[in-house]
Formats: sequence, structure tokens, C-alpha cells
Amino acid sequence: GMKVNSRSERAVNSQKMVLELLLADMPDSGKYPYKLNSELDDWVKKLKVGKPRFSKRVQPIADVSHPAMSVNLDACIQCTRCVRACREEQVNDVIGMAFRGSSAQIVFDFGDSMGSSSCVACGECVQACPTGALLPSNEVGMVKPDKKVDSVCPYCGVGCLLTYHVKDGKLIQVDGRNGPANNSRLCVKGRFGFDYVHHKDRLKVPLIRRKNIPKTLQLLQPKDWGEVFRQASWEEALDFAASGLVKIKKENPAFNNGTEALAAFGCAKGSNEEAYLMQKLVRTGFGSNNIDHCTRLCHASSVSALLEGIGSGAVSNPFTDVADAEVILLIGANPVSNHPVAATFMKNAVKSGKKLILLDPYRTELSRHATYSLQFRADTDVLLLNSLIYTIIDEDLCDTKYVSEHTTDFEELKLNVVEYSPELVAPICGIPSETLREVARVYAKSKSSMILWGMGISQHIHGTDNSRCLIALSLMTGQIGRPGTGLHPLRGQNNVQGTSDMGLIPMFFPDYRSVVETESKKWFEDFWETKLNPKTGLTVVEIMNAVHAGEIKGLYVQGENPAMSDPNLNHAREALISLDHLIVQDIFLTETAGFADVILPASAFPEKTGTFTNTNRQVQLGRKAIDPPGNARQDWWIIQEIAKRIGLNWNYKSTKEIFSEVRKVTHSMSGITWERLENEHSVTYPCTKENDPGESIVFKDGFPTKNKKGRFVPAKFTHADEMPDKEYPFVFVTARQLEHWHTGSMTRRTKVLDAIEPFPTINMNPKDMHNLGVSEGETMTIESRRGRISAFARKDQGVQQGNIFMAFAFNEAAANLITNSALDPFGKIPEVKFCAVKLYPGGLPEKRIG
Repeated sequence: GMKVNSRSERAVNSQKMVLELLLADMPDSGKYPYKLNSELDDWVKKLKVGKPRFSKRVQPIADVSHPAMSVNLDACIQCTRCVRACREEQVNDVIGMAFRGSSAQIVFDFGDSMGSSSCVACGECVQACPTGALLPSNEVGMVKPDKKVDSVCPYCGVGCLLTYHVKDGKLIQVDGRNGPANNSRLCVKGRFGFDYVHHKDRLKVPLIRRKNIPKTLQLLQPKDWGEVFRQASWEEALDFAASGLVKIKKENPAFNNGTEALAAFGCAKGSNEEAYLMQKLVRTGFGSNNIDHCTRLCHASSVSALLEGIGSGAVSNPFTDVADAEVILLIGANPVSNHPVAATFMKNAVKSGKKLILLDPYRTELSRHATYSLQFRADTDVLLLNSLIYTIIDEDLCDTKYVSEHTTDFEELKLNVVEYSPELVAPICGIPSETLREVARVYAKSKSSMILWGMGISQHIHGTDNSRCLIALSLMTGQIGRPGTGLHPLRGQNNVQGTSDMGLIPMFFPDYRSVVETESKKWFEDFWETKLNPKTGLTVVEIMNAVHAGEIKGLYVQGENPAMSDPNLNHAREALISLDHLIVQDIFLTETAGFADVILPASAFPEKTGTFTNTNRQVQLGRKAIDPPGNARQDWWIIQEIAKRIGLNWNYKSTKEIFSEVRKVTHSMSGITWERLENEHSVTYPCTKENDPGESIVFKDGFPTKNKKGRFVPAKFTHADEMPDKEYPFVFVTARQLEHWHTGSMTRRTKVLDAIEPFPTINMNPKDMHNLGVSEGETMTIESRRGRISAFARKDQGVQQGNIFMAFAFNEAAANLITNSALDPFGKIPEVKFCAVKLYPGGLPEKRIG
């Protein structure tokens, strides 16, 4: 019954006194130099506090040691919002309060400068700071933007909502926005990785290769473009691009006056609308199904296993469901680096009492939060997972009712795992048998257990088998179809889910309808009013092989960079040289663009409006914030202009119009209207009716298979395609790192990100470095049976002895020159996560391109 009055005279006087004391400690006793709209200033004005009567403190020196942020503790009011942002939101535990009384202050780690601390530059503290004590280093605190535009992050599959701040037609700042996948949080790339759009290397006019300039394996420096290419008008460039395709089409008739000598790569960073047009162009214009994109290098094996086992390649539950899980099983993924905001939800869940089971050959930063951290030997995934399945069966922990009512082929699974007991498996995978049994019990017995995985599971020749085991674990325990349960392969790029949904893959039309199944083929033939090729197309790696075989002669590449992303890069680059006609549509003169016959300058993410689908199946609206530079054009417009010139009667006026067609061919999205996305920003599919809220959790009452049941598919243990031996004794694993993205074409042209991680490094166990006589920072050379690269050694206690890890974003030490292109037989994904190499001191990275 107590009544509290915060507006009494005494309360207001106390508030004014606090404000006056805080104001006295500000720089120049109240003159505010750092941030417009400071909350302190706002309250000073509201309560009409005058010039402070008190002496100020001895002002701390500014800390400008970090490339992304500046620390101005003279403006700090010690509200501890930054501490809570770092500890409770992002759970990075870098910022704290030290000392007492008048000596109290904010510190990073043990009083380190921000630049030398363990700060990961997520910027959550900057967003939380009310006064400007923490600010972006580009000094935008006192700059008032001309406009703010709500959009989506262009990087990983998490799909964080954000707001662009625009001044004089340029992006100056990014803030997190309260979206279902991020709760206003961002990572270093999302918050500080935006200025690539203004880089001097942006393509601004169409380019045509000069006559008699041969293609070589030497990568082209962007500054030297004039020696190889000449500028052209859009009309000339589009005519040239299309005529090359038409010529090949006429010279290689194979089906319905079309050809299978043409292929295309779409872009997982582009919009759903661009992806839809790209696959439609290939199928109705090229006359083939030779269309693929980077999902082939990402989660193709996961999708293959999911379609086979439960009839859908999408996630069953959003990653935010970790909050409802009792047990979180994470395998083959490093979300702290690859999906940082998703990782914060996992850390939040652990802090609230959830159990995290971490399974990975690499000990990641999440291991300090894990209840169980099993650092097993690389390549033994199927062994380990089958031992968990064995234990659950052996100890009668299956959900027999669920298995009986909702699954088939369980007896086949039981027969398969007889030879995978933890006691037999333990010496091979390097994990004690009792630990394996305990983990199996914890997962199976909980009320809700959720499995999430990454490319450490999928990028193997046994990637589909790895995923089959995870599906089996979920089905046999009934851990699916409920909150906090299910299967979630964490998607890599911002729209890899959406581009797959749109049919930017060689075996499926939009909505995962088979290109060889008679009924679905007939439906699309009627809808598109043209005959379609009845053969499954070629995948990314298969297309490169077909170029070498003389079967593919023309390639259209939109936004992909196979000269950096394909495995066995020498083989891929030789294929690019061999093409009769290569069209590249991109925002930079990428490594791939240097091999092109014609280059079409496209739009970057903040320069376009379109829909994007994140890893949670949330369809979200990205809005145009700025104009493309020079004469660069919208990607969908370029694709349509090519289509018109090869004989297709297209006349789309906008992405909104394209999306309306997408809804007609994609039943799972038919209830999502453009107007709804404008108002709600994010809608989850399946959403089949306009008034439906969308289903975040699927498979509640069965699966989208013919018999409505999930299927157990047994997996036998097989080794990687290439095992270490005396000549090549180390295991080489590619990875992504927090600060860089994919092939680096965007992030290495971002000032902050490139400053934090400017050089290629080889992450190694310190004992291996000692044995090789190499100190941190010295150069080393890695050599496989396919290539050789040199980079700088970096100590990493998380790496097991005998393994080395390396990011593939650096063209001066392109990791994929080393990797193996052997394919998973089901998902057709290359085994870039495992190959045999040898190491020796010395060597230097090549000259950096760009």
C-alpha cells in the first residue's frame, strides 16, 4: 500500500543535485563535446539544472587505441550500462568497474587499453552509453544524420535488424534494432562493417575485356583494370553479355532449342527477388538447371539429409529457442565468430541455468560456458554420434511412443549402431566412454533438447552422414516439434536460406519442388509458359569440372567469387580461364571479375530494397538507404535486361512486383504480403494465409513426407578423402573469423575490420609451433597436394596438436588453394574442412589484391 511520489519537491531537488554533481565532472564543466542528444543533457534541460557549483574531477585521458571505438571517460557518469551490456547482453565479460569512491572507473579486462583488451568490438557498450563516453571512432557522435533507414544486416544468417544513419548520401553509423533474431544486438561486422560501400574500388561503369588480352592465373589488381578492360555504356555491355550467351546457345543445341553449355552462379547475399529471377533466367532462358550458389559450399549435405529424413531442408525451431531448451547440443560450429549474436542467446541461456554440450575438434570461446566440452578428433563425427545413439538405445532412453507413431526404419538404425559402443569408439575419437554415455543421457532425458550445427558437420564427404546422425538423435528421443527442441543448421550467409527457398539450386524449383518430378515440372511449365529441362543440373564444383571437360562454355556469375571460394582454387581458376564467355555482376573487381569478359556494376546491400530470409525462416525487408555509386545499377534490373536480350518477355517494374510472383510459386510464403513486411519488418514462414502469424516451430504433428513420418537413415563411419601421412602429417581446416566475411571482398574493404585483422594467419597449437621452431608472428608455409601458401603463425590453445586452422578471406594466402574438392556423394558439397598438409618455416604471403 506504499505510495511513492517521485515528483515531490524533495525528490526533484535530490534529482537536480545528482545531475549537478554529474554535470560538474563533464568536460569543460558541462559543455558537451561528444554526443548529440545525450541523455544527461536531456535531463539537465528537463529539470532546468544550471551551471554546476562544484569542482570537477581530474579528467581521465581519452583511450583511442581501438580501431572501432573511442573511450572518453571524462564523459562517463558510471551508470554501468556498458558493464551490463557487455556482461548480460553479449556475455563477453570484458568491461567492469574497478576501485572505489572517487577513484572508481570503468575498466577493460585488468585495466588494459580497449585496443589491447579482449574486446570483440560488438559495440553493445556504445549503443548503451547515454553520454558519449563510448563512441564509434569515426567521430559521428555530434553529427546529425539527414535520415535513418530501417533495414537488415548484410552478413551472416542470423538476420539482425538494424538502422542505417545517412548523412549527405553516405552511411555514417549503424545501430541495432529490436528484431526477433537480435533484440537490438549487433556484432563487429554488423555495427562497423558498412563503409565498404563507399570504397574507392567500387565498380561504377560497365567494363568489357580488351581484345587480345589473354587470361592468366595471375590475379588482377583493381587499380590495374584499365590495362585489361575498357569502359562501356550499359547498352553495349548488356548487348555484349547477352550476345555471348546466345552464340553459345546456338552453337550447342541440346534441349528445346536451348543448351546445357550455359550455367550460372547466383548470390546468397542478394535478395529473394534477385535469386528468383536468376534461377528463372537459367531455366527458361538458358534451357538448363545449371544454377547453383554458395549453399553448395555451406549446408548442402545438411539439406540433403533433412529432406531425406524429415521432408524439409529448413530449421525446425529458431535459434532463439535455446531459451526454452534444458539442453543445447552444439556441434561443428563456432557461433562466437560465425554467428556472434546467436551466440549471445546461447550464453544467456547458460547463465539462466541451461546445459550446453559442445562437440568440436576446436575448443572455441563457448567452451568456458559449456557443461560438457568434448574436443574430439577431427573426422570422427559419425563414430562419436553413433556412440550416443548406441547409448540411448542400450540404456532404454528412447521415446518409444514417438518412435512408433512418427518414424520409420528404427530397426535399421539399431542394427547399424551395434558396432559403435562408447567403449569401442572412445580410443578413436579421443573422448572417454563414460563421458560419451553421460552426454547421451543428459541429452535424451531432458524435457527439451535442441541440436544446432555448423559447417564443421557439413563440409565433409561424410557431411550427409553426420547430419543423418543428428536427425536420428532428435527423432529417437522425440526431441522435435516442441519449444526448445529440434534441429537447427546455422546458415552461413545472410540469405542462403532464402536463395535456396527460391530454387537457386540445380535439383529444385522454388519451394523445393523437384526439377525431375513430373507433376512439379508440369506446374512450372504452365506457370512460366515454357518447356523446362527434365535433367538435374550441375552443382558449383561439377560446373567447374564440366568447364574442364569442354561441356560448359558460358558462365554468368552474380555476386559470387569462385576464384576465392571454390576448393582446389588452381583447378577453379583454370576453369574460369577456359570459358568462352564469362559475365561477372558485382560491386567490386573481385578475384573472379579479373577473369571476366564483361563486368556489370551492381548494387550493394544498403543500396537495394528486397526481402531476405534468415536462418530462423524469418522473411525480412531490407530497405534502400543510399544510391549506388556512379552508373551502377540494381541487380534485379541487370538480370532482367539480360533476360530480355536472350529472348524472354520480362517486364518487372520493382522488387515488390517480383515478390508478388514469388508468393505464387512458394506456397510456404504465400501469406506474406509486401505491405505486411513494411509494417511488421519480419514474418516467419511457413505462412500460407495472409492473416496467419507464421509458424516458428514446425513438425508439431508430423513431417512433410508422403507418410507424414520421419525416417531413420543409418550412417556408417568412413574416413575423409585424404588422411594425414608421413609426407603430409597435419590436418588443414578452413574456417571463418569474427572480423572477416567469406572471401573478404567486403570486409577487407572496411576500415575498422581490416585494421583489426589485416593479415592472414595460421592458427596452431603452441606445442606444434615449438616443435617446428616457429615463434608467433613469424611466417610459415603450408603445402598440400594441390597448392602452397604462406602466412603468419598464431598461437591458439584451442587447436589440437596435428591440426591447423585458417580463414579463407585473404587472397594473398588463399586457403582454398590447399583444400580438397572431393564431394559428399549426396549433398555434392566439397570436403574443405579436412585435408592433409605439411608445414615448414619461412615463405611470404603473395601480394595482396585490392
